[in-house]
Amino acid sequence: MEIVQVNSLVVPAIEPKIIFPSKSTDKPFIQANTSEIDFHRMKTECNIPVFAKDNETTISHNQFIEAVMETAYQFYTGETILDPAIRVSHPIKGRIPEAMGKPAQMLRDDEKTIYYERMAFLVEIPSIYESIGGNPLSLCIGGVRAYNHENLYGKKSAEKFKVFVGFQNKVCCNLCISTDGLKLEIKARTLNELAMEVFNLFAAYDALAHVRWLSQLPDYSLTESQFAKLIGKLKMFPFLPTANRLGIPELELGDAQLSMIVKDYYQDDSFCRDNAGNINLWKLFNLFTGANKSSYIDRFLDRNVNVSGFVEGLKKALNEPYSSWYLS
Repeated sequence: MEIVQVNSLVVPAIEPKIIFPSKSTDKPFIQANTSEIDFHRMKTECNIPVFAKDNETTISHNQFIEAVMETAYQFYTGETILDPAIRVSHPIKGRIPEAMGKPAQMLRDDEKTIYYERMAFLVEIPSIYESIGGNPLSLCIGGVRAYNHENLYGKKSAEKFKVFVGFQNKVCCNLCISTDGLKLEIKARTLNELAMEVFNLFAAYDALAHVRWLSQLPDYSLTESQFAKLIGKLKMFPFLPTANRLGIPELELGDAQLSMIVKDYYQDDSFCRDNAGNINLWKLFNLFTGANKSSYIDRFLDRNVNVSGFVEGLKKALNEPYSSWYLS
């Protein structure tokens, strides 16, 4: 895997001029209630929300994507960077003044307005790659924007963004993100402030260390009995008395997602148990991240990193004299 050397932390001013060579992925990296949208349509057809009290514009979704990609071009010089795969949800619909009072079913397309409250995007860098457990992985970057986290009723203020860098499993499009590859709350007033935060994230991310950790997961396995105990304890955890939860790591996946994990433990073509009922932590990690794709956009990245920390705890429990409540 190629390692990118960082020679400077100076980020030139952002002047969006993206020319996209090819699509990052045709498979959804997140599902939930999202839909796909292409960059051109989002840039030309979607409204840009404003801060109500001073009518100042927000940083739009397409400006966010362009800023991250321009920074990636500067940081990963010479690498192949594909165009973004974009998913959106929670459409905010409107209409032009001339269509006031017109029945919704009679509105023409040119009379409708729309923007999306939540947006996530992913960009592949396929020239930086690795293989783990027989699965090809490629480096990817991306981000999440959720207008519901902004106070759009007030005056313009610093806006919040989530940005990540990590690896994507090409078998299933699941994301592998570590704590040093994610900033959950970047606050920026301008595109240049945003670009500097993104550049610093890329510089701090240790791709080799991340790959080394991922490559260790196939060496650790849970028996069928341990897996059953794990799932049972995960379902018990939300009902534990508060005092009993102290010191126990929480897996931030919902009950329906746990049921999906159990189903895929038996049925998934790539990550199911072996003939003896055992499942290694690499496969279990992918069952977790696969189930996480049904999370809403604004929780998706948080839960992905939570999964990494939780699986690390299981690895320690299997490797050291370390007591795990989930396996005991």
